Amino acid sequence: MTTTSMDRRGLLRLGAASAAALAVGGAATAATTTSAHGANWKVLNHDYQAQINYYYCGPAATRIALSCRIAPPSQDALAGALGTTQGGTDHIGLVTNVLNANLGGGWYETKQMPNDPPTQAQKDLLWHDVVFDIDRGYPLVANIVAPPGNQPPGYPADQTIYHYFTVIGYNPDLHQVYIADPANFGGNHHYWLSFDQFASLVPPKGYSA
Repeated sequence: MTTTSMDRRGLLRLGAASAAALAVGGAATAATTTSAHGANWKVLNHDYQAQINYYYCGPAATRIALSCRIAPPSQDALAGALGTTQGGTDHIGLVTNVLNANLGGGWYETKQMPNDPPTQAQKDLLWHDVVFDIDRGYPLVANIVAPPGNQPPGYPADQTIYHYFTVIGYNPDLHQVYIADPANFGGNHHYWLSFDQFASLVPPKGYSA
């Protein structure tokens, strides 16, 4: 996997309630369910797949998001719809369009976060979107930039990773978000991130919510 090329530009089914961690094992594909650990925690049921090649994080993250609501298309089909090439998926607006096209509505909007670090208003909107969308059964897809020193679990420590992943849950008690990450770096396919770290990873890109 060429880690620096992950992506260069690059209310149907609410989860049972929540989970501190989801045990999916090491399989590339897994139907993921949740169990209650905190009254306020929420994680959406979804079908996880790791990306099938190094530049498919956009299609794979989009597929995970769609799987929360419908039987999703294949990663290859979504790559075609997104215009994904070996250079990746160009921008988050393409993901927004494909999510809406497959769900038959206009729920998703593209939210840009150009400021690095993000403004407080941008962070407030991001947290609102996480809670509002997931409470209604809609995951978020985020386009992130993870440089050395500010990376999710398992990422190569000496590289900046341009990537897409899916936000499928949140924990308001600890102010965390739950990630389904199609890269599966070091076997880290699902993990909790502090909201502050998540918000720091999105600029200067954006997210679909």
